[in-house]
Amino acid sequence: QGFKDNLHAVFCLAENAVGPCATRPDDIHVLYSGKTVEINNTDAEGRLILADGVAYACKDLGADIILDMATLTGAQGIATGKYHAAVLTNNEEWEKACVKAGRNCGDLVHPLVYCPELHFSEFTSAVADMKNSVADRDNTPSSCAGLFIASHIGFDWPGVWVHIDIAAPVHAGERATGYGVALLLSLFGGASEDPLLNLVSPLGCDGNSPTEEMERDSKRRRLV
Repeated sequence: QGFKDNLHAVFCLAENAVGPCATRPDDIHVLYSGKTVEINNTDAEGRLILADGVAYACKDLGADIILDMATLTGAQGIATGKYHAAVLTNNEEWEKACVKAGRNCGDLVHPLVYCPELHFSEFTSAVADMKNSVADRDNTPSSCAGLFIASHIGFDWPGVWVHIDIAAPVHAGERATGYGVALLLSLFGGASEDPLLNLVSPLGCDGNSPTEEMERDSKRRRLV
């Protein structure tokens, strides 16, 4: 797609099956970040490999922008509905950019609360650096799940981290929607040589954004 920057795609995949080597409650894993995780919920398995993925992107690939995207929590559909994915990020500019990119391309996005100083305590463990699931499921569990992933980069990491939970909008009934492809192309389109992607990208594009153009066009129609 004409991208000029060094762009990596890391696929965090694992077999989710019961067997003699399966994760069990009270197991303690040492993740790729070096941090230890006490397993208190074996159904919260996806975040374990996502945590390894972002740690790999940081330590081995030297990325300065890390975006992880996954069908992570059933609570996402409750938090932002079945049409909007949920975004959690340590950068306000990128939060706004995700929302704008979603509106430009049709893959809608809405922010979650980012507040690790209040919410990360949900993972407190007496025997490890953290547990893998929250103590209180009524305390923004989708946001907390994203914070679990971010903690394996570190909340003081100077780069841009973006987490997008796409659990609900990836399907309509029993059919897949293809959600996420257009969002990524729109969000990162400013780093491409493709003029169409430049046009729909809310970051790094010259001239007026499509939103501004549409607003002006709308005003013209009202005046006419």
